[in-house]
Amino acid sequence: MTLDIMLKRLGLSTVQRVLPDLTSIAEKEAWSYTQFLERLVSEEIAQRAENRIANQVAKAKFPFQATIETFDFTFKSDLKLQMLGRFLGPELVSEHRSLILEGPPGTGKTHLCISIAYKSIQNGFSARFTTATALINDLRVAHDLNLALKPYLQPHVLVIDEMGYLGYGSGAADVLFQVVDQRYLKGKPILFTTNKPLKHWGEGFA
Repeated sequence: MTLDIMLKRLGLSTVQRVLPDLTSIAEKEAWSYTQFLERLVSEEIAQRAENRIANQVAKAKFPFQATIETFDFTFKSDLKLQMLGRFLGPELVSEHRSLILEGPPGTGKTHLCISIAYKSIQNGFSARFTTATALINDLRVAHDLNLALKPYLQPHVLVIDEMGYLGYGSGAADVLFQVVDQRYLKGKPILFTTNKPLKHWGEGFA
């Protein structure tokens, strides 16, 4: 059995791909066996981490790509990067930190929530994005509510965008409560964006 076949069987596709180039470099630079092995393993680990992030981002269903590094904090002068603190670290999940970003349209609330959720993916967790309208409509017409709830309960972080922008009508409060309550009981964060103060959210469910 050749080395190429053994690497393929072990699922070490990155090692298989970079081996010829790294072998040449190792010979020229006189790497030790340990150095050579460390470099091969590090390449495999880095590629797997990159693949995991790409896979989780696809599952998250973000409407656009956004990172905290690309957010313009000078545009909204009353918000500072330091204020987000532990929302950008693993503490978001480990300390069950939910967040409500309130403000008028065009102030970057969605960008920030996607950035925080993306950071959680980088930190090893999973995330899901939805608008409040899409979530409510999805659950309200579900034949099996428990099954329909799973995509909103399983991810470590859930973004619910545009909360309170529209009136939701009959049954909306019940299905939204299911998501919020069950995620709270499981200690899983929700990131909300809204243009309405919290005290006015009930108006959309009247």
